[in-house]
Amino acid sequence: MTVLDFTTSVLASSARAWRGTTAFTASEKRPAKLLELYDIENCPYCRLVREVLSELDLDAMIYPCPKGGMQFRPTALDISGVSQFPLLVDPNTGEQLLESADIIAYLYKHYGGDRVPAPGGVKRQFAVASSALATAYRSLGRARGMYAKSAEAPALPLELYSFESSPYSRPVRELLCELEIPYRLRNFAKSRWQEMGPPAVRAKFFPEAPISSPNRIRLSKLTGRSQVPYLVDPNTGVAMFESAEIVAYLQETYGP
Repeated sequence: MTVLDFTTSVLASSARAWRGTTAFTASEKRPAKLLELYDIENCPYCRLVREVLSELDLDAMIYPCPKGGMQFRPTALDISGVSQFPLLVDPNTGEQLLESADIIAYLYKHYGGDRVPAPGGVKRQFAVASSALATAYRSLGRARGMYAKSAEAPALPLELYSFESSPYSRPVRELLCELEIPYRLRNFAKSRWQEMGPPAVRAKFFPEAPISSPNRIRLSKLTGRSQVPYLVDPNTGVAMFESAEIVAYLQETYGP
């Protein structure tokens, strides 16, 4: 990751006040079937939905629909009748929703426990404007996570441990979007203040702090580490940490 790439990724997270970092206590009612999100990584409205998925600790199957893409855009058009994103499909209820505000309200209602979504008005306008600013930061140099590249489609979806505001996870999600590679997003937001900061800091100062997030527990048991991004590719058997190495692997394996 170049200095510019890392800097603009941090600025993008800062523009949104690091929303999508902390997982709140969610409802005991968890979706039995995986939510499906037709998504453009650097779309301001899609970002708002992914933040809530992180904060409610909900996994989702991500179907990337970058501009110019032909893998999943036709499917999204068949479902909704319009080429508009984000599009959420909940196979648990049969609901199919457009409009980020409606999707967010739906997620809170069905999977948010006692939490109530913030009302619209000025707060909503600020959220959209700050998300657009985050997109602008990530467009410095080139428009990341927005336009399709020619790619070799994998037979099976990949799996990515990530949380929305992670500056290191963002470049991986952007490339997955550009290559139109579907993936299971395993949200990894932090449920305790002791989990904040880099892994080395947590290991030094809070080695005994309990882990409560299901995906954090899962990854810790799997690898002995609790950090993101972590990519699992069932097509090749590859599983790896480190943003730059994951990006290089995706480009070499599936890129143009």
